[in-house]
Amino acid sequence: MPYVIAEPCIDVMDRSCMEECPVDCIYEGERKLYINPLECIDCGACESACPVEAIAQDRKVEDEHTAFIEDNLRFFADPLPGRDDALGQPGGAMSLGPVGADTELVAGYESRG
Repeated sequence: MPYVIAEPCIDVMDRSCMEECPVDCIYEGERKLYINPLECIDCGACESACPVEAIAQDRKVEDEHTAFIEDNLRFFADPLPGRDDALGQPGGAMSLGPVGADTELVAGYESRG
């Protein structure tokens, strides 16, 4: 089962998880990080690196964060605002760089400040 990044990452984006990911499958949106479920190898390195406990296996996501399971997939499967095509499987976050957009779910979240 792939890992998912949920609500606690919004407006935090510590990026420690990106440094620990051996397959470079964690991508940077505008306000949150996203794990590509088709590139994730389920190693769990990201989960222990996250300082805000935003990462869990998709079958272990807390009830209040289950919407983020599909939302992480949507980030790659659907065109994001300002983009004509879906990201799909870019083959690594480092080569792609920050995407600069989020899914509707994340973009619509109220700021924590």
